[in-house]
Amino acid sequence: MLKDGTYAAWYKTPLDQGTGIVHVADGQIWGRDSLMTYHGACQLDGDRFTAIVSTKRHTDGRATVFGNDEELTLNIEGNCPGRIATYTATAVQVPGMVLRGTLILTEQPPPASDTAGKMAAFNPDKLPKLPKRSR
Repeated sequence: MLKDGTYAAWYKTPLDQGTGIVHVADGQIWGRDSLMTYHGACQLDGDRFTAIVSTKRHTDGRATVFGNDEELTLNIEGNCPGRIATYTATAVQVPGMVLRGTLILTEQPPPASDTAGKMAAFNPDKLPKLPKRSR
């Protein structure tokens, strides 16, 4: 099941490939890569998911993986049986081109334990003493 969280994204078309970051929460999906931002809505059905995502260019430069620079509407279908999802997407504006991708759920580090309260108070008298030197 596609869980709420942050995902590392990798995707490719016959023209190019790219990576980005995707966030999923409460039926919404959004993210960005080096050229585009994207946002939309997703629906879950067990391990399967669908989404309709709009893209918008934020940086000029090279062409997108779809080979055009206009805003796109992506229709996404995927499967997520665990931490890794695979999906395909098509763009309404680029008929016939298929994007294939992978989403990998990022693990959040466990919260730091409260060791500050368990540490003994600093007492300089307990430090080792240096030997006395003769002058």
